[in-house]
Amino acid sequence: GCGGGGGSPAAGRSPESEEPPRASVSNGGDAGSGRELVELKVIWNKNKYDVKFFLDSTGAELKQKIHSLTGLPPAMQKVMFKGLLPEEKTLREIKVTNGAKIMVVGSTINDVLAVNTPKEAAQQEVKAEENKKEPLCRQKQHRKVLDKGKPDDVMPSVKGVQERLPTVPLSGMYNKSGGKVRLTFKLEQDQLWIGTKERTEKLPMGSIKNVVSEPIEGHEDYHMMAFQLGPTEASYYWVYWVPTQYVDAIKDTVLGKWQYF
Repeated sequence: GCGGGGGSPAAGRSPESEEPPRASVSNGGDAGSGRELVELKVIWNKNKYDVKFFLDSTGAELKQKIHSLTGLPPAMQKVMFKGLLPEEKTLREIKVTNGAKIMVVGSTINDVLAVNTPKEAAQQEVKAEENKKEPLCRQKQHRKVLDKGKPDDVMPSVKGVQERLPTVPLSGMYNKSGGKVRLTFKLEQDQLWIGTKERTEKLPMGSIKNVVSEPIEGHEDYHMMAFQLGPTEASYYWVYWVPTQYVDAIKDTVLGKWQYF
């Protein structure tokens, strides 16, 4: 009997010690301030947060709360509850109830920076943007060659016509160091031969990743053209003063489209 008697006051005591704090929390939240709380599940970036928030708070105030939880600035938050959460309305007005799921979409500044940290990628994007703004033929590296003027043995150009590749090599062109260069299309071997005074490079057509070209300003009947020999723009082999009538045939031959043959 004694053991049971001893146990029951102890059993009675523990709820007493727990209950007053519980009551004071709910009083502080509800009766004390006269404001009603709602329990929310905020979900962001695979993280879940259990949040108690005042029903009469606005969407903008909820964004501030989400900021304190996630570090995500309000301006970068897209908060969803049955559509985009309006900032000016209260949670009561948009009928948020206990247990409601609030979805948050957005990246912190650090996440955005982390995605872009590969410096090379960022620099390449900047370069690509700059290159878009400025025609290739105005860029310094190309001006060096173009300012030499047209080669004296340049092949004649025919405007407004697309011709097949000639059976003879295309000659009378410059490369980026200003040396003379000729292109020979060895179709039976599926190779492009790039010949200079010093040597001839024999390139399998399949190894050339891309061909780009642009008319030369002031001499639109001639193009500057680049053969991409590796993964990046650094591998472009530039050729200047390509007669315009052969540009499409060169691209199609090298890249494996045969409509001109």
